[in-house]
Amino acid sequence: MTKDVIALTPKMPDTRSLLAALHAGGPDLNLTATDDSAVTQLCTAAGRPLVSIESPLLVHVPGEAERLLGPQLAAPEPPFWWTETRASTAVPEAEALAGSVCGRLTTLLGGTSWPPGAAHTARVPIPDDSTDEQPQTPLTALPVVDVLTDSTAVVLADRPLVPLTAWLSDILRATAQANRALHLVTPPHVRLTLPLRTALSGAPNRWVIQDPAGGYYDGLSGVQLTWQEGTFAPTGTTVADTFTAASTPAEQRQLTVSFRTVHPPDTDLVLGRALEAAWRHLTGAPPAAWGTAEPVNLRWSPRQLTDLARDRAPAPTHLIATGNSDHPAIATHRITRTTAGVAEETTLTLGYATPAEVPLDTLESLAATLVDAHSLTTMLTTLRTARADLTLPAHLEAPPLPVTFTLGPRDVRTIGLTHARRPPLATKPRQLGSPSYPALHYPLGDGTDAEAWTALQNLADHLKNSSGVESEAADPKAIRP
Repeated sequence: MTKDVIALTPKMPDTRSLLAALHAGGPDLNLTATDDSAVTQLCTAAGRPLVSIESPLLVHVPGEAERLLGPQLAAPEPPFWWTETRASTAVPEAEALAGSVCGRLTTLLGGTSWPPGAAHTARVPIPDDSTDEQPQTPLTALPVVDVLTDSTAVVLADRPLVPLTAWLSDILRATAQANRALHLVTPPHVRLTLPLRTALSGAPNRWVIQDPAGGYYDGLSGVQLTWQEGTFAPTGTTVADTFTAASTPAEQRQLTVSFRTVHPPDTDLVLGRALEAAWRHLTGAPPAAWGTAEPVNLRWSPRQLTDLARDRAPAPTHLIATGNSDHPAIATHRITRTTAGVAEETTLTLGYATPAEVPLDTLESLAATLVDAHSLTTMLTTLRTARADLTLPAHLEAPPLPVTFTLGPRDVRTIGLTHARRPPLATKPRQLGSPSYPALHYPLGDGTDAEAWTALQNLADHLKNSSGVESEAADPKAIRP
């Protein structure tokens, strides 16, 4: 298992301070780095990994440290530098070594460290293992992976909230390229951020909970697991008692708006504007920040976002956006080139303390805004009982329930307006946009009735059966979150 220690400093860790930090274990430790120098690793004489240090990240966003590390943290005023270290628990002294690395940085540069009390400046003696009969463990593309088999990379983590860090993003990419799964193993008290939950929700990746009573279970489904043939696999369909025992506060809600826009390729195209429009419509303000991982470190800028997507094209770009701390909101955003143009797929989730705060009456006007100004193709909104702080615990939560679905003008024309506006639903769709090129907005429920899923399926079947013509919106898999 790894233990994380983080230094938050108002000054950039320079060569002098980094050298002082890296000597926390004395001059006899080995120093290695990944090919891109993004991760530096302190190792024993025999090559056993001790502490992994990520490249410092400049965070411009107020509230981001508190979001990920807890409201009690006295973080420096932005901008500040975030330096994350990971200690392997395979060597007992490694955790103290990580604390000394961060403590030396904050002593020289100011700031604070997390978790409280972990940082110090003492030298940490590391036993000499140069004569041990063990193979060296060189730094690979998967630094500080606790277990690596032919099929699976296992990372053990124990911190209250695990985010989708750049390190975990790199591991996800590396495992996908190697046809391996990533299995994140944590104790039951650990929560995930929504971006990490999304990243781990697709097979073969998995969030694995190590139950104190013995055994393992899936953190998203609760199905009991066992370690066999180098991976965690279900033992059947039995759900762990621990998974169903806890509950989410009954009043808290999460509203999720998933939408897709497609734009003609153009040199003047600026991406991210549909996401900003939706954010403003639902919160009254634009996103506060964006980035490719957590912590989300850059101030919101559609033009900078567009420049990154252009630099990465034709490869897709995956982004995260967050809002101000006074209104919990987070979005994942994917930009791809398609035969139709440039597609943006956004999943925006907002947290509310009570059902009365959820702005269900604004969803139709939101759909109209995205249709009129942002080339909307589809939009699905759902509501569920879940934590308002938008973190995911390892216990059973209510599934999302559909509230509305919007079909953009392109697919309405493909399916046929007459057919598309006569679905087998109790409420007729509302026509949006231009009368000559309309979109349709379908009310499905108020987020309290599970029959809304049946209504959505009936709608998908109806749209699919439009004289044999099919569109992406007619596929229920495409519109189910």
